[in-house]
Amino acid sequence: MLIDDAQVRTLTLHRDGLELSARLVGPADGPLVIALHGFPDTPHTWDGLVPHLVGAGFRVLMPWLRGYTPGSVARAARYDLMAVSADVAAWHAELGGPRAHVVGHDWGAFVAMILAKQDPGRWESLTLLAIPPFGGGVAAGLWRHLPRQAVMSAYIPVMQSGWSQRLLTRRGAAMVRGLWRRWSPGWEFTEDEFAPAQTVFTDQGMAWATTRYYRSLFTVARRPTREFSDILMAPGAPLPTLALAGLTDGCMSPDLQRVLAEHAGVQHAQLPGCGHFLQAEQPEAVAALLVPHLLAASAG
Repeated sequence: MLIDDAQVRTLTLHRDGLELSARLVGPADGPLVIALHGFPDTPHTWDGLVPHLVGAGFRVLMPWLRGYTPGSVARAARYDLMAVSADVAAWHAELGGPRAHVVGHDWGAFVAMILAKQDPGRWESLTLLAIPPFGGGVAAGLWRHLPRQAVMSAYIPVMQSGWSQRLLTRRGAAMVRGLWRRWSPGWEFTEDEFAPAQTVFTDQGMAWATTRYYRSLFTVARRPTREFSDILMAPGAPLPTLALAGLTDGCMSPDLQRVLAEHAGVQHAQLPGCGHFLQAEQPEAVAALLVPHLLAASAG
């Protein structure tokens, strides 16, 4: 079951000198879910999951993160998670600012955590895919999983390098294809599934903008970097929270995910035979856990 593009509205929002884009689907009076993609991906990562959400009565907004569309690329723009969080808050306000559910994958999960911690009264629930909840002190047993995570995160310095955009765009975004395969080793994705990401990462401008996220992580002289670190390490938001991960995730250690989820005391699960892009790999299995979480939070 895939999303029917004929039912999807494309929205635009102008802010910070950029033209931001989003997809919106579902009943106009349905509870709002904001679904945030990560790297190297697009809102099409939700295509298999959204029909389950719409079928349960939800309206779903799927923004492209800034830098992932031609209109949101500008040399003078910021590409850090605080700027992206402000974009999502602006999208939420554009739709009237109802209490909403925020769901994030990869970078989108970090943005979801920021939003939830900044203003928990705005949200009904928080869902994190492939990224565990951070903050609230040091988790017991954390340290023994960090060496393995350091190896899995070896791509980050590459993304921070000056040649990252050239690496990403060459040979039809072959590096991105390789990341998908390494991070989700059991997923036989199709060319149609890969095509939206390939469009982004064969464009020099978008490849430059999307790698700026990684460069912004360690620029401690910048206030947004310090704000992000402070918020990330703060205690979790007092919201119904679900953390989901794939047991074969090649980007974020499943053991580290489990330790941090247990430390945070949130509802969590790990899906067997599933890697980093779990919502695209096994949308039915994700929906079986996500939809009850959203419905329970809405009822509460």
